[in-house]
Amino acid sequence: MVDPLDKLNRLTESHGALQPGKGLVSGVIALSLAILCFLGVLAFLFPQYLTTPQLRQSYNVEVMRQLLYWSLVIAGGIALWNMVFGRVRWLSSGTFVLLGLCLALGGHKVEVDPNFPDGTPYIGLDWFILDLLGSTLLFVFVEKLFPLRKDQPVFRPEWQTDFHHFIVNHLMVGFVLLAVNLLVHKFFGWAAKDGVQAWVQALPFPVALFLIILVADLMQYWTHRAYHEVPLLWRLHAVHHSVKSMDWMAGSRQHILELILTRTLVLAPIFVLGFSKEVIDAYIVVVGFQAVFNHANVSVRLGPLRYLIVTPNFHHWHHSQDAEALDKNYAAHFAFLDHLFGTAVQSERKWPTAYGVLGDYVPNGFWAQFKFPFTWKG
Repeated sequence: MVDPLDKLNRLTESHGALQPGKGLVSGVIALSLAILCFLGVLAFLFPQYLTTPQLRQSYNVEVMRQLLYWSLVIAGGIALWNMVFGRVRWLSSGTFVLLGLCLALGGHKVEVDPNFPDGTPYIGLDWFILDLLGSTLLFVFVEKLFPLRKDQPVFRPEWQTDFHHFIVNHLMVGFVLLAVNLLVHKFFGWAAKDGVQAWVQALPFPVALFLIILVADLMQYWTHRAYHEVPLLWRLHAVHHSVKSMDWMAGSRQHILELILTRTLVLAPIFVLGFSKEVIDAYIVVVGFQAVFNHANVSVRLGPLRYLIVTPNFHHWHHSQDAEALDKNYAAHFAFLDHLFGTAVQSERKWPTAYGVLGDYVPNGFWAQFKFPFTWKG
């Protein structure tokens, strides 16, 4: 008899399409929901350590409780259905164990202690849960609706590596924000001028939003270009380029030092110019969506607008091994920047043929990629 944990390990280490009609798809959905529910209950129990202060301030607790409640119900209903009809009972058993733990800890009615001091060190468990749930529901649906490569499964090769990057970069959000904030104030605080900031904050919202995206993308463009042209920086950036098949999670493959450095340099002019909180919040939504969408396995072409706005087609070329695509298409938001600076891909083909680092010398696996910039002999 094969141990259920051994079966789960084999499943998580595998890739490819899940066979329909055997309960695997529904079983994975139920178990995933149960895991997220368990993490959600932990976040309710220990908000000072497991939730991000920025999100914590804007929560509607009752909405969160309802979301947790219906996730528990759906996960339990799917698991019960599979159990009754004898499909993947080992997955259903694991789901029930996690749901039992959730209920034992209080379920969606768990009490929250609001009395804890500000400035408590934390990890972004709530950010991880919400972003994973929201991104999966949105982008997997979009990828199935408008697929570029129709035969590419949700669990493509190397998905585990990108998921590990996704976990770490989300849970470390507190450390990243602290590091970026300290670096921005230390090295760029002298440049902030009250007069300039007052002028920027007086701009109409649409103008200010366009300006913040343009300023951020100009800094992103030159920072990104430096990652390709400076060998020491390429050691970090090669990790991001090592992905060999593109989907919504591919953008998560990023070395944490690159993440901190890039965010510091991009946020510096935003801080110096003094954009309002409303404009910055809107920019965060835009950059969050484009960062995921532009890596997605999606075939969306915008006609002439493709020369203005970065799309999956534009950014997929940046990840290509094709000769005409090397060190091209650096912009994150506005494609016209690459056309302006002469780094836009010129090709008669609509899409690239191969992705990844030319020479394929970056190892697979999160820890191997974390160590890679410090150990690579190239």
